[in-house]
Formats: sequence, structure tokens, C-alpha cells
Amino acid sequence: MPRFAANLSMLFNEVPFLDRFERASQAGFEAVEFLFPYGLEASEIQERLETHGLKLVLHNLPAGDWDAGERGIACLPGRVDEFRAGVAKGVAYAKALGVGQLNCLAGKAPPDMDEALLRRTFVANLRYAAAELRKAGLKLLIEPINTFDIPGFYLNRTAQAVAILDEVGAGNAYVQYDIYHAQRMEGELAATLQKYLPRIAHVQLADNPGRNEPGTGEINYSFLFAHLDRLGYEGWVGCEYKPATTTDAGLGWCCQHLVTEATAV
Repeated sequence: MPRFAANLSMLFNEVPFLDRFERASQAGFEAVEFLFPYGLEASEIQERLETHGLKLVLHNLPAGDWDAGERGIACLPGRVDEFRAGVAKGVAYAKALGVGQLNCLAGKAPPDMDEALLRRTFVANLRYAAAELRKAGLKLLIEPINTFDIPGFYLNRTAQAVAILDEVGAGNAYVQYDIYHAQRMEGELAATLQKYLPRIAHVQLADNPGRNEPGTGEINYSFLFAHLDRLGYEGWVGCEYKPATTTDAGLGWCCQHLVTEATAV
């Protein structure tokens, strides 16, 4: 059975962010992830991780002005200096918090901008980021995101991500495979996971439609969890979904799968 990490940017959001660590621990999670740590001192987050016995498995590099609708700047010409400063900041937080991998959001492609220029910018930025993260012993991840939820998002398919990583040529750069985004853009979840598993370092989940917890939509998560086991996936699965009601009320899916696994053993 995969190991599940609570995404604190979306789960337990009925309480303030720093209180979500305790709630995640009480719910049985051993690990957490979230979008960004940068609005807090690393020491504040580390104290919560230590107090509640949690491991931080992922956060993102800085991604521009999030509140203004930006969703990454890595593909944007003219923002390279800002991107590089964000890499340094992300690495500093990662080292302080003991996280081993950082996700880089590509960003939204500006209308009418040359695709070749966007790709060259993205590849060059990824090469820089991968080299800086490698010095710190970190993995760099890139995440395809569906263009229904984020119109214009530059990186939106698994094969595209792998091709870009081939061009980057960094041994510490991988795909972050979000099952929800992949289902919306391309389907073929089981076959894609099998084909690209060596290139995937982190998996996230949500059901579709609605981006709610597993069991609320069309995705057969019982099959996919068993499939990941058969493939030998050893990473974490981040629970990055919007609870249909409250987080605690929607955690039955997780308990059900853990009970099923324990019974099978």
C-alpha cells in the first residue's frame, strides 16, 4: 500500500496552517507536504514537524505572485533572475526543513509568445535549478497540470515533461505525477505510470470530477494503489484534494485502503 502524505495546503483547512500539523498527525498521517513555506520562518514549521512526529516530503520552489494568479515563472523569459533567487530560497528552506525534493511549477504561457522561446527558457532554468539542488543533495521535480483548471499552463502532459527532462539531462530531475491532472489531460493512468515510473519521484492524488477525495469520482483508486505496489513504487503519495465536506469526514477512503491492506497481509 502506498504511503500517504497529507497536503496541508488543502487538507484540514478549517484551522490555521500551523495547527494543521497536529490534525494531520491525529488523523494518522506520518508525512505532510504543502505548496509553499515562505510566509513563515523555517523554525516555526520545523517545530511543528518535530512536535507531531511528521516528515515533510515536498514543497514548491517560489512561483511568482500566487495571489495575483501566477502559477510559476520557470518558462517565462524576463523572469530568470527572479527564478534563480527563488531557487536559492527554496534550497535554504529545504535544508532547514529536511525535505529531499522541490517541485518547480512551469507557469502559464503568455498568449502569442513563441513556444520555442518558452521551452528554451524552461529548459535553461531547469538545468540551473537541477545543478543547484544537486549541490544540496536534492531532487528537482516538474509537474504537468491540466489546462482546464489553469488555462495556458505550459507543462500539461507526462510525455512532454519527460521529453523536457531528457533535454535538461540532469540525473536528479524527475516528474511529479498528479493523478487528477493526468486524468483530465490524458487518461491512460495505469499504462502511463508503468511506462514512466523510473522518471517519477512523487505522486499526488484527487478524484475527478471535483478534485475531491478518492471514491467521489470516476478514478478506480483501489486498482491504482495495487498497481503502484505491483510496479514497486516506493515514494510518497500526496493527498492533494479538496475535501467534499470536512477533511476528517472524508478520510474513510484512506482508512478503508489501509484496513484492506492489513487484512490481505
